[in-house]
Amino acid sequence: MGAAIATVLEAGTVLEAGTVLEAGTVLEAGTVLEVAEGTVRSGRDIGAGTGTLSDADLLPVLPALSDLLPHGALRRGSVVAASGWNLLCLALAAGPVASGAWCAAVGIPEFGVAAAADAGLDPARLLLVPDLGPNWPQTVISLLDGCDLVVLRPPDRPPAQARRKLEAAVRRHGSVLLVAGDWDGAQIRLRIAAREWAGIGSGHGRLRGRRAQVIADGRGGWSRPQARWLWLPGPDGTVTAADPGTDSTLDSAPQQQASTG
Repeated sequence: MGAAIATVLEAGTVLEAGTVLEAGTVLEAGTVLEVAEGTVRSGRDIGAGTGTLSDADLLPVLPALSDLLPHGALRRGSVVAASGWNLLCLALAAGPVASGAWCAAVGIPEFGVAAAADAGLDPARLLLVPDLGPNWPQTVISLLDGCDLVVLRPPDRPPAQARRKLEAAVRRHGSVLLVAGDWDGAQIRLRIAAREWAGIGSGHGRLRGRRAQVIADGRGGWSRPQARWLWLPGPDGTVTAADPGTDSTLDSAPQQQASTG
């Protein structure tokens, strides 16, 4: 997986028209992206045979997550908030990337390329910005222009003015902002309400998987919460739908909040 991290751009670097970023490029805090016409192509412009998205207005998600989202997908121009950095965030990003979208992960220094690949994300379609500088909203706005999906863990709660600018950029560029944390005004919010581990008996056994109850709510017609049980991950490492009933192979752990994922 080390080959996915090809280039580190130093703080203050400006990318002008004609600049090509290698897959897996890592940007340091303070990097300025000057995205000119033709510099970066979005998923809408990807040609046939290169993983083009099936619907210009939607980013497809894994089948297990489709019931939790309006239209069964991530709608371009929207903000989605997941409660903290965890496997749920990776799972939400896996479907779009598998369908040809480009994804940037911002403000998550512990982001693991190997773990992302296990969740189904192609490292060749990932752009990593581990640390954000003081002008982080502008960096995110630049990335929204060049990527279909930006996964962001804000270093602090953004002021209302900065939040509105970011949301305007999301709509303008037709991208999706997936926030690993709280975000006032998010169209969709998802959180892990409960979890249970599989494979542990009475003092013996090995962990084989984890079931999680994911709850989604939001604005408009999605104001009524939707709940689904998922394998997050399952015994084979994938994210799939789980039986909502009690499974005899599960040793139910105490229910926990979703902050640690």
